Amino acid sequence: MLSEDDVARFHREGFLFFPDVFTPAEVAVLAEEAVGIFDHERKEIWREKSGAPRTAFAAHTYNEAFGLLGRHPRLIRPVEQVFGEPLYMHQFKINAKAAFDGDVWQWHQDYGTWLRDDGMPEPRAMNISVFLDEVMPINGPLMLIPRSHRHGTLAAGHDLETTSYPLWTLDKATVTRLVEEGGIVAPTGKPGGVLMFHGNLVHGSAGNITPYPRKIVYLTLNAVSNFIRTPTRPEWIAHRDFAPIVPVPDDALARYARMRRAAA
Repeated sequence: MLSEDDVARFHREGFLFFPDVFTPAEVAVLAEEAVGIFDHERKEIWREKSGAPRTAFAAHTYNEAFGLLGRHPRLIRPVEQVFGEPLYMHQFKINAKAAFDGDVWQWHQDYGTWLRDDGMPEPRAMNISVFLDEVMPINGPLMLIPRSHRHGTLAAGHDLETTSYPLWTLDKATVTRLVEEGGIVAPTGKPGGVLMFHGNLVHGSAGNITPYPRKIVYLTLNAVSNFIRTPTRPEWIAHRDFAPIVPVPDDALARYARMRRAAA
């Protein structure tokens, strides 16, 4: 659970980072299964223009380990605490920055997409993410502009050309102005770290030209009362199941990891 200081810092800065939320054994089984997921060809898996993996959507619906992660109390309870109500899963994805071939994510706000493409009424949803690989300053870490969420939902253009994934992006003048106010931070750390950030916090990431891959799982958790009204994207990108998430026991993922090791 979050402390009062944590909650105050989240509202002030727009994000929180915790370096050691999941154990090496828990995150190792997730990392192994993520590699297997990206080896398959499915409609839910998007690739870079080079063919390298970019995003695997909705893995929690067909993979047991990620299904447990999507209902894990270490992720669900802090967001419930911030929003003060039950949550449902608006989106679940594994974002990869493949070694040498991981492409950029342009500067954007997530809520801008949820509003424009999904009809989400308010920014009462956020991403909470789990590092599956070590995230380093050199392999395309997520860059955040602190306090940029205080500006509300900003004007954006629909970029359909830069990468293989369409995104509502911010112009250079807006990003420059926000950085002059808040700077840029890039949380880094070992596998098992957790980052949570406001839906309107401006963020992006550079490409990865190093030999070190970088995979991060993102749960987009939305307040149940804030369910999407006019979705335009497939259900496996913007989910229509608005039932509140019921968390699993805290040791569920650890037990699954032990079972997999025993079966190996």
